[in-house]
Amino acid sequence: MSENEISEKIIGRAIEVHKSLGPGLLENAYVECLYYELMEAGLRVEKQKALPLIYKDVKLDAGYRLDLIVENKVIIEVKSVEALNEIHTAQVLTYLKLSGCKLGLLMNFNVLRIIDGLKRLVYKL
Repeated sequence: MSENEISEKIIGRAIEVHKSLGPGLLENAYVECLYYELMEAGLRVEKQKALPLIYKDVKLDAGYRLDLIVENKVIIEVKSVEALNEIHTAQVLTYLKLSGCKLGLLMNFNVLRIIDGLKRLVYKL
């Protein structure tokens, strides 16, 4: 399955979660519900996956954790903030670089329509 096909399924399930819960909850609630929905969709999903940092050929445990990674191809970073800003985008791009993944979805659930809080980010390897 391609990154685009996976992202379509993810976005559909994120809409489902947002319709059910609405805005205003903590990020962890959305992560857990989206994880459940993606598992129900038959996707391979890992949550809070550790992401090591390689610096000068040394593997460091810097404490980075991916909210969700789907099919080892698409990273999902969940937010529940007033507005997304450049640092959120930079965070996802860094996760893509460190993981070797090409596609990341930055999702802010603290909006009236989830599509307004969605940012699709591509990292060119």
